[in-house]
Formats: sequence, C-alpha cells, structure tokens
Amino acid sequence: MQIIKNASEMQKISRELKDKGKRIAVVPTMGYLHEGHLSLVRHAQELADIVIATIFVNPKQFGPNEDFDQYPRDFNRDNSLLESIGCDYIFYPDVSDIYPLSYATEINMSGVANVLEGESRPGHFNGVALVVLKLFNITKADVSIFGQKDFQQTLVIKQLVRDFNLDIQVIIYPIVREPYGLAMSSRNRYLSEVEREKSSIIFVALDEAKKAVAKGERRRKMINSVILTTLRQVPELKIDYVYTAKAENLEITDEFLPGEEIVMLIAVWMGRTRLIDNSMTKIPITLNDNNFIEGI
Repeated sequence: MQIIKNASEMQKISRELKDKGKRIAVVPTMGYLHEGHLSLVRHAQELADIVIATIFVNPKQFGPNEDFDQYPRDFNRDNSLLESIGCDYIFYPDVSDIYPLSYATEINMSGVANVLEGESRPGHFNGVALVVLKLFNITKADVSIFGQKDFQQTLVIKQLVRDFNLDIQVIIYPIVREPYGLAMSSRNRYLSEVEREKSSIIFVALDEAKKAVAKGERRRKMINSVILTTLRQVPELKIDYVYTAKAENLEITDEFLPGEEIVMLIAVWMGRTRLIDNSMTKIPITLNDNNFIEGI
C-alpha cells in the first residue's frame, strides 16, 4: 500500500494506472475509520482493480460552530486498518494542497441539498460537493463507493455527477451497524456506553415504521408519527428532524403509492453528539390496489 500526500502525484499515478487499463475505485472518507468504512473498501475491491481510500477532513463542509477542530483523527490507526485489508493507495492530502491560498472556486448545490441537512447545516452540501468533485478529478476513478448512512449526501453526489456529466459510477453500500443497532459513525466515539445503548432507539423507531408500512400504512404523517412516538420513549434524545419521502428525490406527498420506494430519515442529538440514520422500504402492492388488479 502506498500513501500519497500530493494531489499532482496522485493524479499522475492514476493517469498511469488508467493507461495500463486498470479500473480505479475511490472511497472518500474523513478518516477515523470503522468497520463501515472498511466494508466500503472491501466492496470497492470487488468492483475495481485498484482501490484508493481518501482521508481528508474537509473544512468546507463544517459550519462555524461545528466540530472541525475536534473531529477525531488518527492516521496511524487508519493506515493500519487499510493496510490490513489490502487497500492499494491512501490519498492523504493537507488542507493547503486541496485549498491553496489562491483557491477561489465554490459550488452552490440546490434542489435535494436544500432540505434536512441542508437546513440544519447551511452550506454543508456545497462543501461536500466541492471536495468530492476535486477527489474525483484527482483520483480519476471509474467508480466511487459511499455509505447509505449519509443518504441525503448520496443523492447530492448523484446530482453532482449528473449535472457535471462526470464519467464515474456512484455505488451506495448498506449501513453497517453496531451491536445495539446504532449506525456506525466516527462521531459515535463521543457517546458514553449508556448513550450508545439509549441511542439504539433510533434503529427501533425505523424498524417500527417499516413494520407499519408492511401492514399497509401509506400516509406520510402517520409513518412519521410512528417514528416520533418511538423516539420519545428516550427523553434524552433531542429530535432535529424526522422525515419520510420518496427515496429517489426526497419528494414528500400526503400518501405514497403502491410500489414506491420511500426513505425514512432521522437526525437527533444525544448529549453533544448529533446522530443521523435512515431506512428504506417499499410500499407494498396488494390485491386491493387498482393498478395491481388492472395488471392481471
């Protein structure tokens, strides 16, 4: 495994690999890796000849009152983990290499970027889109793997790829969870053991909503109500948002149609730690649905 710290050098290596006919996958991360990240790398290894994991805590996606300075970092640990699973390259640039003093370009995402995390963290997705575009260009990857945990982010990145006609395939990999059901995240280290256990209610709430949908619930407000009622069993949780929408574009409607794929998204605070999670499911088609009967 090679560690590359300079963007120009990474571009040169990637160009040479492409000239040799190698298929490249990139897994963008902010480091402090866990099993969720490693699962992305392993999946990337199944899809490409060469895997580049990027480690860069991107200041552009942090707000002025967020945890950029406190965000967990441990490169030696990350290096050991990636080496243990056979990652080919780590791209580990300094902020000054990605955003030199002369840097003057920004990206302004709209549409799906304007709700939820976009409202709670103004400018966040502009910073995400900017660094992802740069990483795609630097690594010249054919495919990139992202985790479903950051579901809205994956939609923003797919929008970025479409809007800029980027020649890269974006793959979304399922959420990896801790024993309590909590979605794995680098920020989970902020939680005490008691807080981790109590935070498992997030997964329970999503599961209860999926059960309600499976039993025939299609009304958006009722699905949200199931989630909210479950979350409120743990008074220590401070709810930022609960949002159920069409998975394709986060569009909301009063009632979802049979066969539609929907996503249920949650953001909460447990103490000083902000947690996000989501789950997808399909509205079932039954014999009572006209469109089903007409198709017989």
